[in-house]
Amino acid sequence: MTIDLEALYIDLHRHPELSFQETRTAGVIAAHLADLGIDFEEGIGKTGIVAIIRNPSADSERGEGPVVWLRADMDALPVPEQTGLPYASTARGTDPAGNDVPVMHACGHDMHVTAMLGALEHLVNAKDEWSGTVVAVFQPAEEYGAGAQAMIADGVMERFPTPDIVLGQHLTPLPAGLIGVRPGTQMAASDGLTVTLHGRGGHGSRPHSTIDPIVMAAATVMRLQTIVSREIDPRDVAVVTVGSIHAGLKNNIIPAEAKLELSLRYPDDTARTRLLAKVERVIFAEADASGAERPPTITTDHTLPPTINDATATARLTESFERAFGEGSVVDPGMFTGSEDVSWFARETGVPLIYWFWGGVDPQTYTDAAAAGTIERDIPTNHSPFFAPVLHPTIERGVENLVVAAKEFLGGAAR
Repeated sequence: MTIDLEALYIDLHRHPELSFQETRTAGVIAAHLADLGIDFEEGIGKTGIVAIIRNPSADSERGEGPVVWLRADMDALPVPEQTGLPYASTARGTDPAGNDVPVMHACGHDMHVTAMLGALEHLVNAKDEWSGTVVAVFQPAEEYGAGAQAMIADGVMERFPTPDIVLGQHLTPLPAGLIGVRPGTQMAASDGLTVTLHGRGGHGSRPHSTIDPIVMAAATVMRLQTIVSREIDPRDVAVVTVGSIHAGLKNNIIPAEAKLELSLRYPDDTARTRLLAKVERVIFAEADASGAERPPTITTDHTLPPTINDATATARLTESFERAFGEGSVVDPGMFTGSEDVSWFARETGVPLIYWFWGGVDPQTYTDAAAAGTIERDIPTNHSPFFAPVLHPTIERGVENLVVAAKEFLGGAAR
């Protein structure tokens, strides 16, 4: 069979699912794997799927030959889609707090799954061109930074052949046809924090009898912004984002507490230690300045390591991409301050990782925005409600990228 990749992508885009809820998505993946005759296991790390293609060479010293892991994430985000596309998502879901929320593939994970299935179909049909073992990991819950660890805890490293290298890719707002990859730190490390500020509630008409946690939260948010702007060397990378504030239920009630959700980004453990110390200092100091009778509570929701590309393997793959797609097809995009959990698979076994980006923006649209100096305004980024990759050649290049990369690290012709 031949997978209709455009139809597959549109179907996945219309039916996004939140982290650890990707049951329909997993079912679609499983159906295609079965049609391709590929062995797979479901329910790994709750909703993850792992597929395996064995194609050993008769003269291989190792029975299974080189083992290449390919990874695609598959969860969506609580974002209301505003692309206006005929296949735009109208789906809704329930978040971990029990709230009914809109759901959208605003980060391209639907394209990641589409490209992976297309690549597996190619590899199955071209077994005379390579040898070894391909392990394809369809991972849940990347957006929570928890899916890779959930699969590892569920024994994925023991249940499948140990990788010699881990490969993955991510859609990004570069021109379609362009690949972005660099050796060393490709993506920042991060922490997700939940901060609870404790005040004293009371009537909105008697603020003097309360300790207002909303005012405390406002002061904390503003002071946190000075860490990067005034305490971090401008040559260094650091981000402090307050992405969520929750406090109060009615206009005439001063609540007893306020909650902030923070996202911290940094390049390494040393920077993490410094940044966390500064953030904690500000939070506790603002609570003290507000007369809080209880110190704030800070909970770490997740910690993700930096995504570090192996220098030697990255140089090798860059040359392979340029041979396949032409000179100028690969650029160094710089370090991204976003974070990923893909590296846990490589770290768990101490093998090289290469994680690259591929473009999904109409090249002329990108060129026009660059010429006008309006890229930040006119080219929607990941997590935007307007994020919408062009279907072609984005789909085809996503497939080709994975095929070229897998073959580069697999063995030669099986027979």
